[in-house]
Amino acid sequence: MAIDIEKKCSELKTALSEIEKKLYSSPPSPEELQHLSREYHRITGILRTYSEYLSVKKQLEENKQIAASSSDREFVELASSELPALEEKEKKYFSQLKLAFLPQDKNDSRNIFLELRSGVGGEESALFAAELMRAYTKFAQGMGWQVDVQDLSASGLKGIKTVILYVKGEGAYSWLKYEAGVHRVQRVPETEGSGRVHTSTITVAVLPEMDEVEVKIDSSQLKVDTYRAGGAGGQNVNKVETAIRITHLPTGIIVQCQQERSQGQNRARAMQLLAAKLGNLAKETQEKEFSGERKKQVGTGDRSEKIRTYNFPQSRITDHRIPASWHNVNGIMEGGMRDMFEDIRVALGEEARE
Repeated sequence: MAIDIEKKCSELKTALSEIEKKLYSSPPSPEELQHLSREYHRITGILRTYSEYLSVKKQLEENKQIAASSSDREFVELASSELPALEEKEKKYFSQLKLAFLPQDKNDSRNIFLELRSGVGGEESALFAAELMRAYTKFAQGMGWQVDVQDLSASGLKGIKTVILYVKGEGAYSWLKYEAGVHRVQRVPETEGSGRVHTSTITVAVLPEMDEVEVKIDSSQLKVDTYRAGGAGGQNVNKVETAIRITHLPTGIIVQCQQERSQGQNRARAMQLLAAKLGNLAKETQEKEFSGERKKQVGTGDRSEKIRTYNFPQSRITDHRIPASWHNVNGIMEGGMRDMFEDIRVALGEEARE
């Protein structure tokens, strides 16, 4: 079902007027003020984009008319030369508007835990897990978000067996929720003398952060272990038991954190991750899904189960759910993921709408 952008923006203008009345008629409570202010900024941002979209669309139509009908050759060439840039701008603004009007997930504004695990392919899989972690980190930092390593298990000199990142930023879940699943990489390993392309996989899970108030955790059902944190060095390494491992006995879920400097900080972060995992477990039970959220997301890690393929020899990334391809694998792996994410969010969001 197509989105009626004009109608949606008209409705937003009405909503904005109502918000302004509430803000200026009588002093709202602190909680209501926070909610109204957030909505005000969200709506004004969308309407600003809509205004830019209309301006570019009008200019594009005028240039097309000039290029088709003007008798002044120099004028025609000038108008024609501006068409590609104007078309690209129109496409960008329209894509942003479609994103703004996609169905909202209640978790869209939340921070997330992003889990990457090496799958099929041995050391090549572990290397790609490290590279994709770096790409996600650079993208998040470019969005102005904070990224902290919750837990990391290394493989070899450069690879990663598993890593959990805590990504803190407005809309982190909405941008990264579609990354959950099996990611397949095809390339020639540095150690491959014959030039043969190898295929390997990693799995990604995306868990929205939950408050402990939202997810009731009975401390009597927890087994808490402390151990010495591993790392590259420092006073805490192998001297003080600052690392925390928490087992939720009823479900068997195990979380751990060793990256913070103190045991208290590691415990707090581990409890956040536990709340996120229990929140997803409650959601899956309510929706009568087959298995746990992380298992549902990542599958088995088999090569045939994939949401996306990164083909380095052809510099192409293909998302198999849409399907669509992008031909800048190196740029995307340097964190230039926004355009790809926007395309995926629009396509899968519209699919969910239908």
